Amino acid sequence: MHADWLIPDWPAPSNVRAVFTTRAGGVSLPPYDSFNLGDHVGDSAEHVAANRALLQQAIGTQAVFLQQVHGCEVLALEATSLDGRPADACVTVQRKVACTIMVADCLPVLLSTAEGDVVAAAHAGWRGLAGSRETGGQGVLESTHESFKALAQAGRAQAAIDTIAWLGPCIGPSAFEVGEEVKSAFVAVLPEAGACFAAAGSGKYLANLPALARLRLQAMGISRIYGNDGSLPWCTVSNPSRFFSYRRDAGIGGNGFGTTGRMAACIWRD
Repeated sequence: MHADWLIPDWPAPSNVRAVFTTRAGGVSLPPYDSFNLGDHVGDSAEHVAANRALLQQAIGTQAVFLQQVHGCEVLALEATSLDGRPADACVTVQRKVACTIMVADCLPVLLSTAEGDVVAAAHAGWRGLAGSRETGGQGVLESTHESFKALAQAGRAQAAIDTIAWLGPCIGPSAFEVGEEVKSAFVAVLPEAGACFAAAGSGKYLANLPALARLRLQAMGISRIYGNDGSLPWCTVSNPSRFFSYRRDAGIGGNGFGTTGRMAACIWRD
């Protein structure tokens, strides 16, 4: 692992491994310097392929990349799963298959059972986190946990599933300005979510994305939550030398892709 990458500090069992990559350790040229893993942002295909190969070499297992669409679809990964299937979360019981989520401001959420028999990763931007009217407010975390629990319960007699969660870097509460519609979407599901929005004037709010994710996880009965606490070191926007940020960097160069790279959160069973 590159020394700059984040290794989650959480009580995962010894057979569960996880990592969050940063900008460091790759071959991409500016503005994707240097460890860009996104193949849809305008970077050289050769550089992206080289970076993904470096990631797989570093973690010693297969990282499966999704085509993320800011939805709630969850994909169950098998040993033969290929890159590019549309989903915003993935779950697996397989060994040596890394659930992988790419981000550049959205929140990566990793899950593991306390026994280490099931792992999952979810891509939680505000739309996926909030859900929609069509889903009754069920968002990507609820969908992921449903799939996660189903796999865990299939492998054991008891119904209780002890789940632990880790939140990775994302856009922080000092940088994430949103409109009234975002606040309304969250408050409609959990009224206490209103406390995660600070008025910024002119109908705008500063939203605390990791705090919103914690509320949703707690509402599902998950209390063991680690990682991003909303402080500045976790903010992708505020740490340009370490993290890519779409909101900070989009539009530089005018290529229409939102010129910034993508980092990855990976979790797998050894």
